[in-house]
Amino acid sequence: MEQLMQSLRMGINEKLYLKDPESSDLGKKIVEQSILMVNEMGFESFTFKKLGVAINSNESSIYRYFENKHKLLLYLASWYWGWMEYKMVFATHGIPDALKKLKKAVEILTQNVEQDNAFTHINEVVLNKIVINEFSKSYLTKEVDKENKEGYFLVYKRLVNRLTQMIMAVDCEYPYPMSLASTIFEGSLHQYFLKEHFPALTNCNESVTPFDFFTDLIDRTLNVKSND
Repeated sequence: MEQLMQSLRMGINEKLYLKDPESSDLGKKIVEQSILMVNEMGFESFTFKKLGVAINSNESSIYRYFENKHKLLLYLASWYWGWMEYKMVFATHGIPDALKKLKKAVEILTQNVEQDNAFTHINEVVLNKIVINEFSKSYLTKEVDKENKEGYFLVYKRLVNRLTQMIMAVDCEYPYPMSLASTIFEGSLHQYFLKEHFPALTNCNESVTPFDFFTDLIDRTLNVKSND
């Protein structure tokens, strides 16, 4: 598990933090508590001053790890997508049928998240809620092009590319594999958001999941050739 932890850390752009939060108990506490607070009060209301009070530490000590809360949000998103990448790679490894492999990947990406006890200081269930509600705020900024060039979204883009390759393996003649892959990623988050806040705008509910929707979309969109 230590090897997995190291790999997740290596996948996060070092420019997102001033000091690796995984390197100390305080850093882990900053990450752990920030996840809980952002989920509870929202990213706009969250501040390092409030975080400092919650962890009984000076606000200045938090700034030794993160330049600002935007970088912290990018860090949390990168960690989440890196974690999802490992889950997807592990779950799809050894599946020879291209369609089954694609659908398993989509299942991992769209299913309800469960707590992973391998990372005791990160609540993945709560972090998933943050990604659903706050991830778009990490890139809907004036600095997005600069930050993209800096590699801040590399983990997310790499994961979308993995799904793109799976789509192409199912139907190599489909002309929009990258668009479909990114639609599945963003659409999954959006469907969960609509289900929670605007249920009249989605067919997803307690009995119909985003996985149901996107697997149906795949079947209707791609020239499916299963080995069954």
